[in-house]
Amino acid sequence: MRTSFKITLLLFISIFTFQSCQDNDDVAPPANLEIQDFIWKGMNQYYLWTDEVPNLDENRFADQASLNNFLKAFDTPENLFAALRVDASKDKFSWIVDDYLELEGQLQGTTNNNGVEFGLSRKSTGSSEIFGFVRYIIPGSNASTKDIKRGDIFTAVNGTPLTVSNYQSLLFGSNNEYTLNMADLVGGAFVTNGKNIDLTKTVLTENPIHVNKVITSGTHKIGYLMYNAFTANFDAQLNEAFGTLKAQGVTELVLDLRYNGGGSVLTATRLASMITGQFTGKVFAKQQWNKEINDYFEKESPESIVNNFTDKIGTTPINSLNLTKVYILTSASSASASELVINGLEPHINVIQIGDVTVGKNVGSVTLYDSPGFGKENRNPKHRYAMQPIVLKIVNSLGFGDYQSGLQPDFLQKETVSTLGVLGDENEPLLKAAISRITGTARVSTQKQRADYENFTSSQAINGLNQMYLEEAPLGLLKALE
Repeated sequence: MRTSFKITLLLFISIFTFQSCQDNDDVAPPANLEIQDFIWKGMNQYYLWTDEVPNLDENRFADQASLNNFLKAFDTPENLFAALRVDASKDKFSWIVDDYLELEGQLQGTTNNNGVEFGLSRKSTGSSEIFGFVRYIIPGSNASTKDIKRGDIFTAVNGTPLTVSNYQSLLFGSNNEYTLNMADLVGGAFVTNGKNIDLTKTVLTENPIHVNKVITSGTHKIGYLMYNAFTANFDAQLNEAFGTLKAQGVTELVLDLRYNGGGSVLTATRLASMITGQFTGKVFAKQQWNKEINDYFEKESPESIVNNFTDKIGTTPINSLNLTKVYILTSASSASASELVINGLEPHINVIQIGDVTVGKNVGSVTLYDSPGFGKENRNPKHRYAMQPIVLKIVNSLGFGDYQSGLQPDFLQKETVSTLGVLGDENEPLLKAAISRITGTARVSTQKQRADYENFTSSQAINGLNQMYLEEAPLGLLKALE
């Protein structure tokens, strides 16, 4: 069975959809297969690896009845979605949700959150026992009113020790209230200290600009910006933050993306333009879709899948620093749009990456809804399922985007649980390393890295925030693909 479509909508790294229409001999699926039908047709059109999934081949099913027989074999939408994906070693990031309202909030930085952003690590290599450590507290959150801060350690929730098998239900379950049981790290051992922190989750929108300041060191005026998510509805505030740095005459910039799991490609493009300013109109990044979509764009409208440096947000001029060098701090949690900024800037200016190897998310996903065009209009009112399949890969102006194993830092310096430091303080280890590189006081020899605990995951990753998306459909001709 073949489905023709028009390119018209929003893309999520995309919210960009195709106006789908059935062949004349196709019939609507039965009511009990509507969700599964939507999943197959959306994946058939958008999935980046359609050519590697036999069940997504255009000729796999002769008609709707044949497709229906195939869909009956899957008792849940989740099982069908999993069956239509390539091997997990290649596709690590496609996912499906049963409530798109929650998903839409997450993409704008709004989550059900108590305000503790944390990492989780194994107590020893390969151990099933894990512990949490606070990375930062979101201002204005429930946690911001409690006695808990960056660097604090917890080993249990509601009296139950954390393990690799129970952390999701304890920390990310449906219960909006829980108690963190705190501990101290003494000589490599975790010792319960009797401190308990009661927390309540509320609907919370996080401002991704966590720290913005200027540090003067000798003749250097160093801008330091800790930016924790590429959230498009805070682009005006991001531009104002750069305006503040520019007004203070910064000569260098340290961009801290260590906890930034990604977000809007448009925001990433604007951020790169704020750092520079001398490349307006030049290529920052290019999108690569599945063969059918890509062939169409390359033939009909190649400029539609190119992201160029810009000098405006709407009609507002961008506050650009016109730098030729930038220092970027990363960790094992830096992903997607964070990596895009690094990779997209490297052909144009000198990017000095300090910290840990990044996640390696060089692909983007598109939010697909059960609607005639897979967009928000005329969504099926009977359910709230939406899916987020990987639909494209992003490369820089030189065509490079093969960093599936992560972007390697120029100077390796892993953040350790016992030496976190105060964010924004000149002596915080990662920021200190950047300042020493700027001022020329860094040691010539590579600093030996102390052994630390094996990273497991983070609150941002579990909350599904390692994403990358575009705000609008690519421009260009709208044409049905046969």
